[in-house]
Amino acid sequence: MPDQGASGTVISRSDALRVRRFLGGAGIYVVVLLLLLIGSLVSRDFLTSGNLLNIVRPVTLLGIVAVGLMFVTQSGHYVDLSIPATMALSGMVAVSTLGLGIAGSVVCGLGAGLLVGLINGLLIGYLRLNPIIWTLAMNFMLDGLLRWSTGGNQVYPDYTTGAGDVFVQLSRFETAGVPGITLLLAGLAGVAHLLARCTCFGDQLQLTGSAYEVAATSGVAVRRVVMLSFLISAFTTATAGILLASLSKQGTFTNGQGYDFNAVTAVVIGGVALTGGVGTVFGVVGGVLVMGLLGNIMTLAGWGSFDQMMAKGLLFVVVVAAMACATRRGGREDE
Repeated sequence: MPDQGASGTVISRSDALRVRRFLGGAGIYVVVLLLLLIGSLVSRDFLTSGNLLNIVRPVTLLGIVAVGLMFVTQSGHYVDLSIPATMALSGMVAVSTLGLGIAGSVVCGLGAGLLVGLINGLLIGYLRLNPIIWTLAMNFMLDGLLRWSTGGNQVYPDYTTGAGDVFVQLSRFETAGVPGITLLLAGLAGVAHLLARCTCFGDQLQLTGSAYEVAATSGVAVRRVVMLSFLISAFTTATAGILLASLSKQGTFTNGQGYDFNAVTAVVIGGVALTGGVGTVFGVVGGVLVMGLLGNIMTLAGWGSFDQMMAKGLLFVVVVAAMACATRRGGREDE
């Protein structure tokens, strides 16, 4: 039955999901097309191959992070604020271990990131620590550790070995004119979609995010589900951190800064509910494209970095407020 507000207006329960369904489905790509049109009007350089390539690589790295973060958000645990330091750690470890060969370097970098994800998952999933407070604390601890261990210096690849040259090409490899990291994002997004929609884990993840206590009493191993969601996020974050180190040709503790906020903004714009249980990979990828195009358009229009930060922050607040308002009006639904 519909609800009736104080003003006498009849409010359908389906109203609560209209914003999310628009953003999480094809609607987000309507926004993408609109931004492409706006960009072409703002600058004649917008649709040039050089500018589009400038959009692709940063957007791809953000997309890799966001695809993994979606699982944390869907589990009902909002965001992983240790993303910046995890990216920095993975990149620095990968650069520092190039003496083991490119395969050993990548494995070490991924292993470092997964270790952070495991710690986060155990403490948040099993001990029920507050995800925002703990991951923020983890970020500060890792950042301090990296600064202390390197004396505040960057770590550079050793070009005297073949591994160093191969490492810096990881983020620059192209096939048929398509950047390899874009193909990697497509592959990860495909796997993430199958994992979220076609497995028991995906069903348990949505139930855990929608109704944690109900999931627990229904026999779902909710603690394990939460831990795995943080591990998935850590894996994609570590992957992006290694590629960012490759792209910048250095490992440094500043790599990854800002990716936490940009990733969660892309996830929310893509229709994933911060309260958990709702969202699709399809929508998240669209949210990432919106973030990338919006940033590029503002740069071409002459907006400074502080102006862009305020604009992205305002966008995040508006989308979250719209979702919260719709949910309060229509009641919580997760279908």
